[in-house]
Amino acid sequence: MELSNAIALVKKYVKMSAIENQNHIDLTLVDSKERPEVEKALAALKMYVKKGDITEAELNQDLGLK
Repeated sequence: MELSNAIALVKKYVKMSAIENQNHIDLTLVDSKERPEVEKALAALKMYVKKGDITEAELNQDLGLK
């Protein structure tokens, strides 16, 4: 899965936390039919960070986590 596609898919499930400025990925919002694809996207994102294609800070910013 391409980096941009994985980010776009996972970004749909980033939600605001009750704690200010503490966004998080909320997998409870994922429809059961789409869950395997979202899990695949999360694994791909982890791989991209591990390979050094993107830093964790950049990924968090792209996802809207920070």
